[in-house]
Amino acid sequence: MSRIGNKHILIPQGVTVTYADGVITVSGSKGTLTQVIDKVITPKIENNQITFVKNNAEQETDAKQGLYRALVANMVKGVSEGFEKTVVINGVGYKAQVNGKKIVLNVGFSHPVEIEIPQDLNAVCPSITEIKITGIDKQRVGQFASNIRDIRPVEPYHAYGIRYSDEVVIRKVGKAAGKGKK
Repeated sequence: MSRIGNKHILIPQGVTVTYADGVITVSGSKGTLTQVIDKVITPKIENNQITFVKNNAEQETDAKQGLYRALVANMVKGVSEGFEKTVVINGVGYKAQVNGKKIVLNVGFSHPVEIEIPQDLNAVCPSITEIKITGIDKQRVGQFASNIRDIRPVEPYHAYGIRYSDEVVIRKVGKAAGKGKK
């Protein structure tokens, strides 16, 4: 039994949702997103609510019901509010800046690293150690933030590297802490 799949999604003011030929389309003030829905799940749109109905009682259908409900809920939130992910850079001399549609990172390599910003996303640097990524598609925002983070993952001894703003880095104690023990 899918608990998430049985919850309904409220459609906010200014957002329109349509379902035709196995494709659900969500349009709002920030843009339009589409998602293909498997034929074992049928979305019902009525009274400014979306509910997802299973067409059979298999366990796989329960999982798909929850999956599509979560995907469409993220689409509704994305076209009305949008998503934001913040990446923080920590290290001596590490910095970032946005030049046009590219992010230039100086993170301890012999050369600056340039990353192309995708068309549907926006990136700004409020400070030289912070990058804010915004967009309407939660998956694309998270994937782009992850690609930036993978350039220089955080090392556990000094916490140098690139991390999410809400990420907790578990620090390790250096060798000096173990001296004197035999």
